[in-house]
Amino acid sequence: MEVHNVDLTISAVRPAQYPSDGLPEIALVGRSNVGKSSLTNTLINRKAFARTSSQPGKTQTLNFYRVEDQVYFVDVPGYGYAKVSRKEREKWGEMIETYLSQREELRGVISLVDARHAPSEDDINMYNWLLYYDIPVLVVATKADKIARGKWNKAESVIKRDLDFDPEVSDFQMFSSETKAGKDEVWNWIEAHMA
Repeated sequence: MEVHNVDLTISAVRPAQYPSDGLPEIALVGRSNVGKSSLTNTLINRKAFARTSSQPGKTQTLNFYRVEDQVYFVDVPGYGYAKVSRKEREKWGEMIETYLSQREELRGVISLVDARHAPSEDDINMYNWLLYYDIPVLVVATKADKIARGKWNKAESVIKRDLDFDPEVSDFQMFSSETKAGKDEVWNWIEAHMA
């Protein structure tokens, strides 16, 4: 998709605040600092539209980005960040679960993991949870430019093994916001799930 128009439409914490125009939604999930903002900025051809933060755990709302009046990207708060109180984490958890399990406009979820490391327990739990709710998933391994191209296959197999990846219901893509590797493939997946 050629992207020229993007708006941050709303930052929501409960269903009453979600957009009501019925456009399809693609959510982005991943632990704090995995590169959700960088992926969003790459997809929409902006340098810093989705704010990247040096402070992990900064996003505390569901941020709805309206892209070309055709789809919303929904930036979900990062998980697995220790400095947030347990109570805060539970509050986010509830907000995220409500959105992901009940939102009719949700067409799929891009689940981000760091290509350099095996998936964390939180990554594995999130992936299993998305499968449990029968939500189409694209696993995107970010920061792929940080590992040699020749080691991509190994990184992919480690991630898939640890996630117990199910190719029947999930797709996988290596990605780098630096080199834009994987950008077109991610867009192809999004467009295929917008219908």
